[in-house]
Amino acid sequence: MKKGAPQGNDREDLKAKGLSRDTVGLLGGTVIGISTVAPAYSLTATLGPTVGEAGLRMPGIFLAGFVPMLLVAFAYRELNKVMPDCGTSFAWSAKAFGPKTGWMCGWGMLMASIVVLSNLAGVATEFFYLFLGEVTGSPDVTELNDNKAVHIPTTLAFIAVATWISYRGITLTEWLQSVLVGLQLVVLALFIVMAISTSGEAEGALGFSWSWLDPFGVDSFTAFTAGVTLSIFIYWGWDTCLTVNEESTGSERTPGRAALLSIVVIVCTYLLVAVAAQMYAGVGTQGTGLGNPETADNVFAALADPVMGSGLGVLLFVAVLTSAAASLQTTFIPVARTALAMSAYKALPSTFAAVHPRFRTPARATVAAAVVTGTFYTLMTLVSENVLLDTVFALGLMISFYYGITAFSCVWFFRHQLRHSPGSLLIKGLMPGLGGLMLTGVFLRTLRDTWEPSYGSGSSVAGIGSVFVIGVGLLLLGAAIMLLMRRHSPEFFRGEVLHHTTPPLVVDD
Repeated sequence: MKKGAPQGNDREDLKAKGLSRDTVGLLGGTVIGISTVAPAYSLTATLGPTVGEAGLRMPGIFLAGFVPMLLVAFAYRELNKVMPDCGTSFAWSAKAFGPKTGWMCGWGMLMASIVVLSNLAGVATEFFYLFLGEVTGSPDVTELNDNKAVHIPTTLAFIAVATWISYRGITLTEWLQSVLVGLQLVVLALFIVMAISTSGEAEGALGFSWSWLDPFGVDSFTAFTAGVTLSIFIYWGWDTCLTVNEESTGSERTPGRAALLSIVVIVCTYLLVAVAAQMYAGVGTQGTGLGNPETADNVFAALADPVMGSGLGVLLFVAVLTSAAASLQTTFIPVARTALAMSAYKALPSTFAAVHPRFRTPARATVAAAVVTGTFYTLMTLVSENVLLDTVFALGLMISFYYGITAFSCVWFFRHQLRHSPGSLLIKGLMPGLGGLMLTGVFLRTLRDTWEPSYGSGSSVAGIGSVFVIGVGLLLLGAAIMLLMRRHSPEFFRGEVLHHTTPPLVVDD
């Protein structure tokens, strides 16, 4: 046997959840990862805000945000090899650091998914009415999106449809996502070609400069961390590949490979779109400029017709609509399977451990996620008109939290193996450790910056920035629920269900 290979005791207490087996392959996992990231939706929501923070260095900020994602992806891959459990971050961090850390890590992932689901549903609704308005030529139809009495029920309808598809099984999900991901990548490729080829004709157009790819030219460290937080948000979702590990062929290796492939495709797409958009529109604060605050939360709505013409511009609306709708559906995968795993290990009420006998999906967890998402979005929309932007910033806070814990879990779990080969030291130690440190730095700096009301949309609660209130409030809510669950289910918190272990070394015979 290889020196440093883990024995079976690190997965002796992992439980089969009743999910379908050998259903998702490498291509299917990659498609699901890309779909959850939702490149078209993520770009239209973050190009403007990132330019607002980083200016011409926006492509470089996207590149900077990719680095910790890549490093953390190696942590996911290595942990999945020895513990292919659909609870992923929750299960791995509980095995590495104990039940309390595992619970909070799982909670961070659940809340990140809920926040993303609410944003995705809102964007799907917005582009649904933009698409209808473009097709009918009626501004009144487009303006229906601004009517909360229409907008909220439409959003809830999108959530209901996505829930139904997720409820029906992973095979239907995989087939549908292949179509929708292919559509949005083709449209984005068309946008890139047309934006670059016509950039010389547009007002505010810029010639390409390699300096755009240098993230360290940003004016301040606050702007840098804000931009990186946004870019972390646009990469979030690739780890969905890992949450279907129990349903994948080659569960120990295929999901990790799919995750790495997903983020490589995503970073290439983002850099090309960012450069093309900046060459065409520039970073001005007027008209189609990417720095225009009036179009910052929906850049593609402003660029669709100017770049692609009235005939093809509607395709960009369709791409974002399908991107948001597709990601809305696939994002139910990690939240439902994390809740399923937490319930199976008695960290959440046992009701969420139920798997549909025919579809082999976490049925109750999926429905519960839909109810929480719909309630969260409705309340936030009624309370704040700036809910989309502020939850995006708060999302970066939660992603940094649970990704960072997962990265450190890899280092700690494999700590006794690191000195036995340069490869182990690099892949299981240095790279995940560096990724974890980077995300911890972003998390701490963002905590400090978001305290100020000027961060994000500028709204506040009792003088405290609403981004801080949303992000920290959700984490504190998790800590309170954890205390309740500790009284209700002491077995998990005593380490009797999911043991705190480290894989031993096995020396060559």
